[in-house]
Amino acid sequence: MPSVQPDVRPLIWQDGKLLLLDQTLLPGEEIYRECTDAAQVAHAIRTMQVRGAPAIGIAAAYGMALCARACRAEPAAVQLQVLGECARTLAATRPTAVNLFWAIERMQVKLEGEPGGSSLAEAMAEEAQRIEQEEVEACRRIGGYGADLLPPQARVLTHCNAGALATGGYGTALGVVRAGWEQGKVSHVWADETRPLLQGARLTMWELMKAGIPATLIVDSAAASVIAGGQVDAIVVGADRVARNGDVANKIGTYMLAVLARRHQVPFYVAAPTSTVDLRLDAGDEIPIEERNAEEVSAPAGVASAPAGAHVYNPAFDVTPGDLVTAIITERGVVRPAYSANWNAIGLEPPATRTGTLAPSHTRKG
Repeated sequence: MPSVQPDVRPLIWQDGKLLLLDQTLLPGEEIYRECTDAAQVAHAIRTMQVRGAPAIGIAAAYGMALCARACRAEPAAVQLQVLGECARTLAATRPTAVNLFWAIERMQVKLEGEPGGSSLAEAMAEEAQRIEQEEVEACRRIGGYGADLLPPQARVLTHCNAGALATGGYGTALGVVRAGWEQGKVSHVWADETRPLLQGARLTMWELMKAGIPATLIVDSAAASVIAGGQVDAIVVGADRVARNGDVANKIGTYMLAVLARRHQVPFYVAAPTSTVDLRLDAGDEIPIEERNAEEVSAPAGVASAPAGAHVYNPAFDVTPGDLVTAIITERGVVRPAYSANWNAIGLEPPATRTGTLAPSHTRKG
């Protein structure tokens, strides 16, 4: 039976500090950045040293723990004020991945009823560690449920990076691949390079090669011919936010894969923990879509690839309509259309109100 190597660890909590594997340097260098305060964690999230919805949430939780540790000598009232400011700073880093806000809100709930001082700092660190462990365990369950959906000797196509690097361990979409490989069900992986930051080329291929899973890297625009050529049995991607109706925000380029999958009758699966499901939003047009710097497109790695002054549109994510999604694989089970009516099958219910959340939401224009 095939096996995979131990998980990559993108985050390590050690001696009251957070070590983050700098994903902007992969695959060339494997360097951990030391974070001793929440501002450093916020910078790491904003600059994508740590990325992927679940990993962003875990990092933010540790950012709150670092904040509590830094102000543990202050009076309780001051601690609460500082932690509130810390939460807002972390929440302002990236708008699309709902795990960020889910984790911050969970850490804020932990504040309630806790004494101040060192006891609060310890409780916050323990909660962040609990969030990390739960997310890793969720990924392993997602992998098991997803592997059950794959045919024998499956050839799987994936986009961006939804592996251990993006989740804290094992992975969501790559968790399905890993579990399928361990069971002898996956024979090959096609990895989109994922422009403009090349997470598929730099990160997914790095993880797959470390695990010894056969894989081929393709440019994003080659996916259509590979799928049309009958070389793909399933497409599995991750998600940054899932609305109640099953609309999925994921890395830019995901929507076109879903359209291709429908055209060529290839199942299109989304693998995501329930912390990524945002039942406060009725549909994907309410998901805020981050637009990143033009230089990521016009001058990747600092090398000009377009004329000076060229106008650039660089959305980091797109929204795939739920009616193109074959199934959403969570740690609680597989959810199928019609999504709005089926979340309760895995124990999820929409909240009674949308108030009291840090998560931004708005109707997209254009």
